[in-house]
Amino acid sequence: MQNGWLDHIVAWIGANPVAAGGVIFLIAFCDAVIVLGIVVPALPLLFAVGTLIGLGHLDGPYALLCAAAGAFVGDAISYWIGYRWGPTLRQRWPFSRYPQLIDRGERLFRRHGSKGILIARYVGAVRPFVPAVAGMLRMPLKRYAPASAIAALSWAGIFLAPGWIFGASYDAVAAVADRLALVLLALVAVMALAWACVLYTYRWFAGHADRLLARALKWTHKHPRLGHYADSLIQPHRPESASLAMLAVSMIAIGWASFALIAAMLARGGPLAMDYQAQATMFALRNPLADRMMAALASLGDPQVLLPPLLLTTAWLLWRRRYAAALHWIAAVAFGLVFTTIIGLSVDMPKPPTATGGFGFPSIPVTLLTIVFGFFAVLIARELPGKQRVWPYLVAGIAVSLLGFARLYFGAHWLSDIVGGMLFGIAWLLILGIAYRRHIKRSFWMRPLAAIFYGSFALAALWHAPRNVDDVLGRFVAAPPTRVMDRISWWDEDWQSLPAQRDERAADRRWPLDVQIAGPLDLLQLKLQSRGWRTQPQANWVSTLGLLDPQRPLARQPVLPATIDAEAETLLMRRVGPSPDTLYVLRIWRAPVLLEDGQPLWMGTTQTLRFERPVRGFGLWVPKAHGDAARERLRADLDGLPMAESERPGDGPVVLRIRSDMVEPREE
Repeated sequence: MQNGWLDHIVAWIGANPVAAGGVIFLIAFCDAVIVLGIVVPALPLLFAVGTLIGLGHLDGPYALLCAAAGAFVGDAISYWIGYRWGPTLRQRWPFSRYPQLIDRGERLFRRHGSKGILIARYVGAVRPFVPAVAGMLRMPLKRYAPASAIAALSWAGIFLAPGWIFGASYDAVAAVADRLALVLLALVAVMALAWACVLYTYRWFAGHADRLLARALKWTHKHPRLGHYADSLIQPHRPESASLAMLAVSMIAIGWASFALIAAMLARGGPLAMDYQAQATMFALRNPLADRMMAALASLGDPQVLLPPLLLTTAWLLWRRRYAAALHWIAAVAFGLVFTTIIGLSVDMPKPPTATGGFGFPSIPVTLLTIVFGFFAVLIARELPGKQRVWPYLVAGIAVSLLGFARLYFGAHWLSDIVGGMLFGIAWLLILGIAYRRHIKRSFWMRPLAAIFYGSFALAALWHAPRNVDDVLGRFVAAPPTRVMDRISWWDEDWQSLPAQRDERAADRRWPLDVQIAGPLDLLQLKLQSRGWRTQPQANWVSTLGLLDPQRPLARQPVLPATIDAEAETLLMRRVGPSPDTLYVLRIWRAPVLLEDGQPLWMGTTQTLRFERPVRGFGLWVPKAHGDAARERLRADLDGLPMAESERPGDGPVVLRIRSDMVEPREE
């Protein structure tokens, strides 16, 4: 975790612990000041502060008091502004730009009184406006101050707690599950980004629809010929005109972005620099526990998942005699598929090294899911009350981001393919959405249709995804090694050419690969089992959840898997160490070479693990500093097999070489 910019932050905090408290105070202060609090990203910043507390780089009580003091003082400034200007606050810049937030804050305050100060601390954008409303309505200071102090202190504790817990457990978790943690954090970040993009884009358009409509009308008057076509979309007396203008502006922007992406790729003649960077980053995150979850998410765009909601929605629309809606619905999917296929045939894009059959630009599954969920949102959003119209678009954004992330994780597509699929899907559904909104004026009861669509999609995904996981994983298995090595040469000196340590950026996770094995693993496995070792199946999500059970015996708590070049261990064996909370572990991976006679070659690491509980109610097996105890135990328990032990040149680790085929090596 400590690399790059974080190293500099940690070093600065260590050298300036008092000044660090001032920065925390400033973050909380800015978040609490009216208007300024809208733009300050306090949540991620306080999460980072909490993480530094958990890692031991910041004093917890000091940081908590600084955050609470900053929030209290910021609220006091907002209270004073409201008290100073009173009702005229609504007419003064910059507060006049946010009348809806002032109104929401006033409704909250009038409904809950003093408790509204506490409630507002956890209500997003309205948070910095409620203290100003309290001052504007002349709330007595002796009533305001205690409520504000309690709100600031509780807010600081709750907002610092997630990062604090994360930091306290990070070192232990990262030692054995760093890639899993990074994948989950990246997935959450992608969903949050999709949510924010959809929500704030929709809110911006909703807030500026009238202005856009007025400008469009002015343009039609200046350009009579072209304006004739636009005028049919933006007639002021039609309630649909505002939403049609929003869709039209979005279509222009998305169309421009799609054209720019294709132009950039054609100019480069292949993938962009960001494609290679994203592919390498995702490959480095591959790990067994995340693989199965991502394989399930990668199935969301399969025909087995999309066909049931498509067919049932079409049947419902036809049954209700909504023929125009059914026609637009069918056209959305059919022409979207044809359009995407034509683009894929027109743009010659090299495959990612990990891609299998079905590759193409743009990504057809991502495009189809974008069209299906996006046009269904267009279909039902007009039937919802004003503020609720955004939620179908939010659901669409989350679904598409999950599928795109999963396919990018496996290297099935370049990042450009995912982005291109989204852009082309959005462009097509906007065109069709304008046509649909322009001609369809009849409303219909959308709740049964929404239940049918989302319910059938969820059921189809729950049925298909678990059955498709193994097939997806099978398509992305690493290619077998092509390098060949002579058995005698390996035994004598070529063993030094195999990797010396695990491929990790963090030094504490570059475990030395101190075991090499030639031949099948069956005999070695049987011999170790007779000496008290136990073969552990690869940990899955069910067994991993047992780490949350403090009553489960340590012998049943799983050792989490580890990877080399995106491959998990072929064999993981464990033996109880000197104490019940200590394990000797042998992890074995396939080596990147084959022996000349066709026998496999393996490499592995021996570890001593200790069961630790970084936070209450959660524990896991964590590697101790590398020593010789586990390797010596392994060598003693394999007595009788041909073995040799040598030290790598240059103060490298001692490597134990084992022949599991019982063929005696040449005398050294």
